[in-house]
Amino acid sequence: MELIDEALSCKEKGNEAFKAGDWETAISEYTQAIKIGGENHKDLSVFYKNRAACFLKTSHFESADKDCKEALKITPSDPKALFRRAQALEGLEKFEEAYKCARDAWNADPNNKALQQLLERLHGIVQDRVTQHNLTSNKVTQMVQLAFDFTQPTDKRITAMNNIHVLAREPVAADILFKDGIYGRIQRLLKVEKNTEIILSGIRTIGEICNKSVERTQGVLKEVGIPWFLEILDSPLEERVNAAQHCMQTILNTFSGMENKLDSKPIKALCDEHQKEIDTLLSCLLYSVTNPTITGLARDAIVQLITRNIHHTALSWAERLVELKGLWRLMDICSELEEYKYESAMNITPSSRTIAAVCLARSKVRVTVAITSLLLGPLDVGNTIVSREGILQMILAMASMEEDPLQQKVACECLVAAASKKDKAKSIINQGIDILKKLYASKNEAIKVRALVGLCKLGSSGGLDASIRPFADGSTKKLAEACRRFLIKPGKDKDIRKWAAEGLSYLTLDAEVKEKLIEDRPAIQALIELTKGEDQSVLYGVVTTFVNLCNAYETQEILPEMLELAKFAKHHIPEEHELDDPDFVSKRVIILANEGITTALVALSKTDSDNSKELIARVFNAMCGQQEVRGKVVQHGGAKVLLPLALQGTAKGKRQAAQALSRIGITINPEVAFPGQRSLEVVRPLLNQLHPDCTALENFEAMMALCNLASQSETVRQRIIREMGLSRIEMYLMEDHLMLRRAAAQCICNLVMSPDVVKMHEGNNDKIKFLALLSEDEDEETAVAASGALAILTSSSTKCCEKIFDTQSWLDVLHTWVANPSPKVQHRGVVCIHNMINSGKEIAQKLFDTDIMELLMGLSQLPDDTRAKAREVAQECLKAAEKYKLIEKSDEPPRPPPIPDVFKEEEERQRQERLLEES
Repeated sequence: MELIDEALSCKEKGNEAFKAGDWETAISEYTQAIKIGGENHKDLSVFYKNRAACFLKTSHFESADKDCKEALKITPSDPKALFRRAQALEGLEKFEEAYKCARDAWNADPNNKALQQLLERLHGIVQDRVTQHNLTSNKVTQMVQLAFDFTQPTDKRITAMNNIHVLAREPVAADILFKDGIYGRIQRLLKVEKNTEIILSGIRTIGEICNKSVERTQGVLKEVGIPWFLEILDSPLEERVNAAQHCMQTILNTFSGMENKLDSKPIKALCDEHQKEIDTLLSCLLYSVTNPTITGLARDAIVQLITRNIHHTALSWAERLVELKGLWRLMDICSELEEYKYESAMNITPSSRTIAAVCLARSKVRVTVAITSLLLGPLDVGNTIVSREGILQMILAMASMEEDPLQQKVACECLVAAASKKDKAKSIINQGIDILKKLYASKNEAIKVRALVGLCKLGSSGGLDASIRPFADGSTKKLAEACRRFLIKPGKDKDIRKWAAEGLSYLTLDAEVKEKLIEDRPAIQALIELTKGEDQSVLYGVVTTFVNLCNAYETQEILPEMLELAKFAKHHIPEEHELDDPDFVSKRVIILANEGITTALVALSKTDSDNSKELIARVFNAMCGQQEVRGKVVQHGGAKVLLPLALQGTAKGKRQAAQALSRIGITINPEVAFPGQRSLEVVRPLLNQLHPDCTALENFEAMMALCNLASQSETVRQRIIREMGLSRIEMYLMEDHLMLRRAAAQCICNLVMSPDVVKMHEGNNDKIKFLALLSEDEDEETAVAASGALAILTSSSTKCCEKIFDTQSWLDVLHTWVANPSPKVQHRGVVCIHNMINSGKEIAQKLFDTDIMELLMGLSQLPDDTRAKAREVAQECLKAAEKYKLIEKSDEPPRPPPIPDVFKEEEERQRQERLLEES
């Protein structure tokens, strides 16, 4: 009995999560109910139907179909299960089966209007599909005959295979191709095919056949086998490796429920269902990663596939990575050198160690790494190793071995990494500075540039504190000049220039170096040029240099009282350089933007490292802080890149990217800055800025951007509503901060154009009352926004008109509207009164039982052109009163009532102004 009760409890929790729109939690609870209740539970059919409803909401139609079939095994003619199965089959585009299912459901429940609509829609689709299927089938047959016929000209075969790839994107064609066994034919074709384009289209076609279809994917894997995918991945051609990598990720996505989107997550229930297939795929990838015969590009692709899937808890694969000695395999890659070849050496690319180190960091396991991976891997572990007795001395000894350049080179890299903390930097300055200087004199440029970076890092160990200089005055400038020579000198290979950029990343903490570098246009262009290509190892040096030039690094705010306390205690107080004043920083940011830095950041943003993404976001935010360069950021693709940066990465990185998006959204037309779907995707990161942890400036900028977005379309307003944006924005209506309160009111004013927001204001709440009180605000812009929102609400809803009277001081509010010194507030307020009068005689009578009539009559005759709009609306109010016969219409001109004091005061003020002007 307890088990049954527990199953029902899970179902209730699932129901609550479903109502809240938390589909994943609901799926989890219903899954628990199914497991706990067992096969004999009386509500097992309900559990399956409810979980199917969740799968429909998340567009996982195959899983929804399976659950409906389980429910129908228990209750064969259940109309709800049949209806949901029909919806699932429609989502899977199995329209014929969906039609049959819907017809069976309608026979069981003929009064269901929603079911009738579905049946009519499916009937039309099925008829169209019969025709379409025949056409598609003919196209597929023609293209397949051409593509696989070696007697045909190559250009015709290329076109035919490209067409097959395009056709495979349509589920109807994908089914036809699958049933025709195209994947087996492609497997055989690729063994003899020489044309690259045909090979690429063939691989991509198999990916499309597997996309979002477990049935087709299982059929493909059974026929061609996982080893074949690893075989096609092993290529020196980058395009082929990318195509095979995408194909394998598509297969993993199909089993896990993920999509090729940054914020996509696997569905736990699907992962559990297909755990065997997922384990097999990832295990095969992991075992292949240290295969010495595969190409470096293939190795990088395999590590990236592991990286993209390992950290998802639903896949439960981080533990498996440790069990299968995956960390050691990754360490083997980290320990490889391109220059050091031996019989069992692995082929690697310049990016291999960086990609493997990112995978290690993603696994979040403290790993004892080889010395050469300290630069790239988890630095906390590296520093722990270096701090052990004798390790630093060993590194210094390696660096002094002139007869072995390879050991010297590796030791230099370790010294650069080991100097990450001040205590290590001091130790190296004391023990190894002479060795680094000696290495800098080496004729081997690879050693020389690494020694230079070591010197640069030690020279910048004082950080931002202008008062700390480890080396003699002028040394940092000389080091910077040396880095510049390596960076811009023609003929230098990319590895040398990469290390020169890293040297500048340390030296540019010095304000004088920043100013000298920003005026050196060839050096800036050389840094930007360095980003072009696939080598991820250039990222740190280039981006960190840009961060330093923009002063986009994190600084600790020093409170005045803490500063005085430090002086009293005779503690060292950091000093900021005068060249880091805001004017100098702004100038540097604008120069970088004009030099085309956005293109470099866009190229570098493809990294998988969250810390690197944060650095990129910081530079983007610094640029967007300068209004004049925001257009360039958008023009060169910055806004597109900022969207994923604002949704994935470190917490600080997401905040930086979101603030940059806010700043773009404030000054640039949203339709230009965020075209199409992006206008919806940007809503969430902007709303994330409305959080107590964010600064007032971040809150304000986010609301201003949301205000502009809300004016764009009803689709955008609906997205803001679905993301619970209205309640977040309304919180700031109660802020003491004037600008935050104003921005919130302006945002609400645009949101009330949505019928759904009007309905929310009609509910049992104080929203109307609060807006009415806010319309009396001393700040004109806030009052304009609040009264404007009320004007829209009262024009759309009689209920909102009635709710004005819920305000205890409603008559004072109306007085404020009619007699407001601001023409804008006055006009909007009188429009509200006009809407209330037109909403019904009862409300009109309640208004005219007060002195509002006299005030409106006074306003209708006020000789002030600045209030012409309000005057016209006041006259319309009086006409409406005549229509209700609340006042009598006279043929004689009405005798003007006494003008209220407020209007007399206004008239007198204007008369005095005219006299002053005349004098």
